[in-house]
Amino acid sequence: MNAPQDPAQAGAPADKPVERSGSFLQTARAVAWSFLGIRRSADYENDVKKLNPVHVIVAGVIGAVLFVLALVMIVQWVTSSGVAR
Repeated sequence: MNAPQDPAQAGAPADKPVERSGSFLQTARAVAWSFLGIRRSADYENDVKKLNPVHVIVAGVIGAVLFVLALVMIVQWVTSSGVAR
């Protein structure tokens, strides 16, 4: 017989949502590491079990906005220092 893959969902009804216990700070750290592309598979599996998908989306959007703002600031700094010479 096929056993369920996730032991936490073994006895849960199909319509009951899975409760996630990860904090937003844990989610932000996981998203930051994923922006760099540095994740161990054990950490990834732990994140899948604990992190709230809504937190992941919000942290990803915030991370992307901060990344773009940092790039814009760097470009402005480089272009402004080149004009002054």
